Amino acid sequence: MNIVRYQRYPQRDLSVTLDGLTNLRDELDRAFETSFSSFFRPLRSLNRWNPAVDVYQDNDQFTVYAELPGLKKEEIEISLNGDTLTIGGERKHDANADNGFHTERFFGKFQRSLTLPVPVNPEKVNATYRDGILQIVLSKAEEAKPKQIPVSLS
Repeated sequence: MNIVRYQRYPQRDLSVTLDGLTNLRDELDRAFETSFSSFFRPLRSLNRWNPAVDVYQDNDQFTVYAELPGLKKEEIEISLNGDTLTIGGERKHDANADNGFHTERFFGKFQRSLTLPVPVNPEKVNATYRDGILQIVLSKAEEAKPKQIPVSLS
């Protein structure tokens, strides 16, 4: 008589089950990408998109970088209201997008608002746009800049 260790889920059956689930998921993904893609495309275009933004600071200024590929500088709106910087605009829908086989890029209006931790001088804001990257340099207000305090001998 041979003794066989009990396995609630034998390894062979578990791997076959997991392979079946993976295949089922792949089939569902394929079905939704082909059969319903024209139905879901208009819903996706209603979603708002937000460009990636990096903010750096030193003692004198903040530097903001925003990724805005495919936009013209005329399509970008920048405003400063107190300590809140707002970047907005609209990426136009391509004429060939309706015939697209596979689309992942977002179109439509966007708006990003960033609250800065210290006041900035609204007279010393500079924005440049090159190769799809928007760079905004905001000088800190004089009262927000660190002050060097001299030490005297007594």
